[in-house]
Amino acid sequence: MHLFPLQGFPVPTPPAKSPLAAHMDESPAPLYARVKQMISQQILNGNWPPHYRVPSESELVNQLGFSRMTINRALRELTAEGLLVRMQGVGTFVAEPKSQSALFEVHNIADEIGSRGHRHTCKVITLGEEAAGSERAVALEMREGGRVFHSLIVHYENDIPVQIEDRFVNALVAPEYLQQDFTQQTPYAYLNQVAPLTEGEHVVEAILADPQECKLLQIEAGEPCLLIRRRTWSGRQPVTAARLIHPGSRHSLEGRFSK
Repeated sequence: MHLFPLQGFPVPTPPAKSPLAAHMDESPAPLYARVKQMISQQILNGNWPPHYRVPSESELVNQLGFSRMTINRALRELTAEGLLVRMQGVGTFVAEPKSQSALFEVHNIADEIGSRGHRHTCKVITLGEEAAGSERAVALEMREGGRVFHSLIVHYENDIPVQIEDRFVNALVAPEYLQQDFTQQTPYAYLNQVAPLTEGEHVVEAILADPQECKLLQIEAGEPCLLIRRRTWSGRQPVTAARLIHPGSRHSLEGRFSK
C-alpha cells in the first residue's frame, strides 16, 4: 500500500504492507510517536525533500486511521523539533535544515541566506519617521522627542518568512534612510555604507510572538521564537536599535569562543 499516497510522492507501491508500516504496527511506542517516526523516516531517507508539502491532518487521519488528536500532536512536535514548518492557512512543509546566525557577530541576513545557496526576499511593512519616546531615546542615547526612522521588514528564505526586523535608526546618522528601497538592499547593507559598524550589542531572549508577529511569520500562536535585541554604533555614535524575531523552529544561534 502507499504509506502517504499523495501526488508526486516517490515511494513505490509494494505488493503487501510496506516494511515501514509493519514496523509502525509492531512498535510498542504511543501512536503519535509512531506517526512521528514514519514522517521522520520519509524526511531522513530523502523521499520528502525540503519544501515538500506534508499531507494535511485530515489526509493523515484518513490514510492512517488514527485520531486527529494523535496526528496533530505528531505534527506539532515535529514542528517544534525543526523537521516541519507549519504555515498558517497554507499547509505543513518539510523544513530546510535550520539556518544559523553567529551569536557574537553582525551579518547581513541577505548574505547569510545567499551563502546557503538560497534566495532572499523581503517585504517592507512600515517605513516612516517618529519622535523618540523615552525607551527609544535611551537605546539610541539621544534626547526624548528626537527624530528616529522606523522600519519593519519581514525577511524570507526561499519564500518562507525567517525574520521580522523591527529597526529604529538615528535620523542624524542616516538622514536619507527613508528614501532607500529595502527590497533591493537591506538596512544593514545601507547603514554599513553611510555609518560603518564599529561596535554591536546583542541580548537574546526566548519569547512568544504576538498575534501580528505570528501573522507576519506565518506561524501558529504559541510557537516559541528567538528575539535578538541589537544595538549598533559607528565610532561613538549610536546608529540603530533593532528587534530581530525568528521562529524557533526555523533558526538557531551559534557561537565559538576561547579563553
